[in-house]
Amino acid sequence: MSFAVAYSRCIFGTQALCVRAETHLANGIPTFTIVGLPETAVRESRERVRSALINSGFEFPQRRITVNLAPGDIPKEGTCFDLAIAIGMLAASGQVPAEGLELTEFVAELALDGRLQPVRATLAAALGAAAAGRELIVSADDAPRAALVDTATIRSAATLTAVVRHLAGVESLPLELVPVRLGRPGSGPDLADVVGQQRARRALEIAASGGHNLLLIGPPGTGKSMLAQRLPGILPALRNDEALATAALHSIAGLHIDPTDWRVRPFRTPHHSCSAAALVGGGRIPRPGEISLAHNGVLFLDELPEFDRRALEALREPLELGRITVARASRTISFPAHFQLVAAMNPCPCGYDGDPRIECRCSPERIARYRGRISGPLAERIDMHLEVPRQNIEFEDLGDTARESSAAVRERVEDCQARQQARQDCLNAHLDAGAARSRCVLTTDARQLLAQACERLALSARSYHKVLKVARTIADLTATDPIASEHIAEALSFRVLDRARRS
Repeated sequence: MSFAVAYSRCIFGTQALCVRAETHLANGIPTFTIVGLPETAVRESRERVRSALINSGFEFPQRRITVNLAPGDIPKEGTCFDLAIAIGMLAASGQVPAEGLELTEFVAELALDGRLQPVRATLAAALGAAAAGRELIVSADDAPRAALVDTATIRSAATLTAVVRHLAGVESLPLELVPVRLGRPGSGPDLADVVGQQRARRALEIAASGGHNLLLIGPPGTGKSMLAQRLPGILPALRNDEALATAALHSIAGLHIDPTDWRVRPFRTPHHSCSAAALVGGGRIPRPGEISLAHNGVLFLDELPEFDRRALEALREPLELGRITVARASRTISFPAHFQLVAAMNPCPCGYDGDPRIECRCSPERIARYRGRISGPLAERIDMHLEVPRQNIEFEDLGDTARESSAAVRERVEDCQARQQARQDCLNAHLDAGAARSRCVLTTDARQLLAQACERLALSARSYHKVLKVARTIADLTATDPIASEHIAEALSFRVLDRARRS
């Protein structure tokens, strides 16, 4: 036979699309050509495959070799096609049986000596292979991550020779077992480390319970970053479907996936110098950005006003819709971006406005310009914003071990979220306007208080619904229904920027 087909996978947005590596051997001057829109790394596979075949003891066909990576209208990048190209070439030259190749997919890079190397997006490839009903052969390093897909049949191999022996029926490759997926939501920084800041701790618990976005404003050294870093520790562990979707995105981005931390929520902390494309995704071939890598987890933006204005304004769509659409000349791709935003900022450029210990030397105009970097539309999309003032901490307080731990707070958060899921099948922060009106029932006093606040603070419709949903979460923490005036009052206290703009 001078023609054979082996199957592999290529990244396209959030999916790993099936690729047919069609190999044809023809008479003529020996050449080796790869077509099907191959990028540089794919074109270089010619030399890797040639050396791997020869060093593994196989014959490299001295014929006119054409490999077509179909479909031909999708750019192919990466080194994941090496194994499929090598197997297709061996099958076309009769060195390996071609029967049964339609039931197997190959995703691995070849070293020059024939060893299989790990590649990017193995987990996404496992999802695709499972949906297509084919088994997947990967390197031994990639196998534990690919096996996280329960429905996939994963076989691991160390060398090209082992793969050929398996296809020839000489010695079967071992099936990779599903790894133990522990997930340790309490293994990170503990909330017990935070001294004082009881109001900020309360806000963190409310934000975690309802999935609300949070902005912390205060001088340096008051614990803003410390509080934000402890938010994942009080959130419930990811469900299996959430963990799989998150891990697939990380796999596509080439990030390491630890099967033992499979269900721990991601916590992404991009530096304020990152570009809009790095934050929301993009590139010539669109890749997921930081907001997509924080999918089902937490995105922490420290020094919020220092971020590029265009990058911050690009957050509007994902904050509302839970996804981001990246449009390029060649394609348009949507990435999931269902994250919880936590941001921190100083009250002024020097950082000491309102600090009782250090005098602020910023003029009112300079402070206004600094805070104006956070636009009104973006501030409205943040459910809660509060001041984190400097507190007088006694020396004895630093050694106190009686503070409440993340595990204790997480139990309350889990109970509160379970109550919301049973009532409306989503967290309060994700209620649309119609659902918020029907689920957020107010007492007469609470309705009057909210009406007065809307008039005095000139709240927009979006801000009104944010206050309503935060109040719903506060009531859920005590299993109270309907929402009372004290719940509305506490929710309004978490709208610092609204009061500042009004004054």
